[in-house]
Amino acid sequence: MRRRSPHFAIARNAVETHQDGVHIHVLPAGPIQTNAYLLTAPELREAVLIDAPAGIWMEIEPLLAGAGCTLGELWLTHGHWDHTQGGAEVVRSTWAKVRAHRADRELIENPGAMEEFVIPGTRLGPIKVDHFVAQGQRWKALGEAVEVRHVPGHCPGNVLFHFPQTSAAFVGDAIFNSGIGRTDLPGGSFEELERSIRGQIYTLPDETVLYPGHGPETTVGAEKETNPYVTA
Repeated sequence: MRRRSPHFAIARNAVETHQDGVHIHVLPAGPIQTNAYLLTAPELREAVLIDAPAGIWMEIEPLLAGAGCTLGELWLTHGHWDHTQGGAEVVRSTWAKVRAHRADRELIENPGAMEEFVIPGTRLGPIKVDHFVAQGQRWKALGEAVEVRHVPGHCPGNVLFHFPQTSAAFVGDAIFNSGIGRTDLPGGSFEELERSIRGQIYTLPDETVLYPGHGPETTVGAEKETNPYVTA
């Protein structure tokens, strides 16, 4: 059963969710339906994109135009190809600045390192990281505070972006609705992922909505109670 947050009633496939002036567009895209999240603040005329699967620019361009927003930044939860494949096109089209964790710099700036793990025929373009994020870093975006938490285990540079004001966290592939990210790829470790989930995700307020890299949203409280892989 899909769990719903007391703050958000998420709709998918480019339908908006409104909370305190920030609209969240949930956009599954690419060959394995990786979630991209376009956050727009029409009153500020600003936007941020979290993750960039293949073809995402075609999806977000009309949304940006309709909201009257300029895309200022692209935030990457981690460097795996399905989250970055469309990033070069986004940056080329918008001049958006890119934020990501330094541990995944090689995957993002030299994606050929992932060739043996991608779907045959997949084309990957390099993306220059403008700002490296780190555990505990904070800044303001779209008129709200943002906090970074480092959650390795699926990928060395996996991070989550936490918006405390709206009780939302964009977690990449660290945790899913009743699941967790793969740990059998290079740089993966179940023990490390388990520590990340318990120490960085389960310590968020229970009502925090978790927006994962694949599949529907969930909440911290729900996963602490029912996630079969990592108990609270």
